[in-house]
Amino acid sequence: MSKIALFSDIHANLPALEAFFTDVETRNPDFIYCLGDLVGYNIWPNEVVDAIRKRNIPTIAGNYDFGIGRESNECGCAYKTEQDKADGAVSISFTNELIGPLQRQYLRALPAHMKVEYQLNSDKLNLLLVHGSPRKINEYLFEDRDERSMLRIMQDADADILCFGHTHKPYHRILDSGKEGKPHYRHAINIGSVGKPKDGDNRGGYVLLTIDENSSVHAKHSVQVEFIRFAYDYEKAARAIEESILPDAYAQNLRQGC
Repeated sequence: MSKIALFSDIHANLPALEAFFTDVETRNPDFIYCLGDLVGYNIWPNEVVDAIRKRNIPTIAGNYDFGIGRESNECGCAYKTEQDKADGAVSISFTNELIGPLQRQYLRALPAHMKVEYQLNSDKLNLLLVHGSPRKINEYLFEDRDERSMLRIMQDADADILCFGHTHKPYHRILDSGKEGKPHYRHAINIGSVGKPKDGDNRGGYVLLTIDENSSVHAKHSVQVEFIRFAYDYEKAARAIEESILPDAYAQNLRQGC
């Protein structure tokens, strides 16, 4: 049996990351992977990068990491309003000022995705870890994505289990790509956000994925997905924003989980 912890979208929220480490250690996973967006929107980008590096956690690049790693003023974010866009410009400029040279070098060198192949029985299971989607680092795979589109994305990437972040809204969909009466179940799993949740719950979130000798593409519920939520000192993170040049709206987002 393999128990895998997956977390993403910390966004420079050190109190949330520290609470995540405390929580995940009690669950004793076999492996831990980070799906990116370590930086942006708060004051601790260097500390977050250092905490993940210190633990040698395999990590892929998020769209924000990609931009900061290249000293870009673009984060690849889809802002809905002009105010959101203006606030975002403050955030990426501020993060570019804060980030240290070693931390920037680390972000620039992060891989785009990771693929892990399991062979625990007669079935092969391909686990693909991406930030946005297999096609693009900043593509949003929302829960209401058309089933045919989601299946096409997963089939083209040869992913039986696709884990991703970026939207900050956790969900698990099981889709059948089988033919001629023989099922082939694929799992699309958004792992949520450690440091900037947007699903109305201000607690941090991550996923525990369990794969064992009974896991199969032909058995619908044989891959276990557990969504974990943990409390953290969001007021500390919110006050840090308010005491910086970052927009106060980001502090309210943390308080409200939006």
